[in-house]
Amino acid sequence: MDFILILLAFILLLTGIVGAFIPVLPGPPFSYAGLLLIHFTSITAFSARVLITFGIITLLITLADYLLPIWGTKLGKGTRHGMWGASIGLVVGIFFFPPLGVLIGPIAGAWLAEKVNGKESRDAFRSALGSFVGLLLGIVLKFTVSIAMTWYAIYALITAMA
Repeated sequence: MDFILILLAFILLLTGIVGAFIPVLPGPPFSYAGLLLIHFTSITAFSARVLITFGIITLLITLADYLLPIWGTKLGKGTRHGMWGASIGLVVGIFFFPPLGVLIGPIAGAWLAEKVNGKESRDAFRSALGSFVGLLLGIVLKFTVSIAMTWYAIYALITAMA
């Protein structure tokens, strides 16, 4: 049973890392679920303090992930159209233009959305840049937290087996 839990945990942990870059996958919650599965094995157990700390961090990062693009768009004097355009551009960029699509997609999507909704090119670009900064900050935070949980899980397993 431990083997199955560890296998599922690593699938969730890796999904969490990938989810840091794909907006429709909530990266840190997947990583946290993987951490919990490892906790329930007979090989190792995490302290309540560690689980609560990672749980709170996961919740905060997940909330921040939704708020950062809005903040970035407002910082760039953009609209919600720009935020949605950046999100859609990120998804399109990831799937159709990897790896540069992660960088170009959000900017192009936000710019296009703002232009379609009547903004001048310069204002649309400023909004696009703000949306991009918010999305990028969210990606960095999600990736960092997911990597930290994955590293913690692997370290705990290696230490327990040694």
